Amino acid sequence: QVQLVESGGGKVQPGGSLTLSCVVSGVDFIFFAMGWSRQAPGKQREWVARINNGDDTNLIDAVKGRFTISRDLDKNTASLEMRDLEPEDTAVYYCYAQYPNGARTYGQGTQVTVSA
Repeated sequence: QVQLVESGGGKVQPGGSLTLSCVVSGVDFIFFAMGWSRQAPGKQREWVARINNGDDTNLIDAVKGRFTISRDLDKNTASLEMRDLEPEDTAVYYCYAQYPNGARTYGQGTQVTVSA
């Protein structure tokens, strides 16, 4: 059974940095793409970043220039490097893995809090 486990969340001050990691287990293949979504308190979940097998990346405008998504195909992991964090980045961050048909499977999430 596929399982995604995120780590690296925490509390930082505005302007700080965090790196989230996601480890995939329970499969013997490489997913078509991996990515991150987030859900802030009282808001709907929003997509944040994506990377495919060719290392093509996409990010929402709000995090461009501050967040970097990467992937290690050999280890079946993905990372989200976040810098210059803002209070608006506070959310639960979810890693996801995407199948070729577009379906996604998600991890349990990790909390990121940006506050002075």
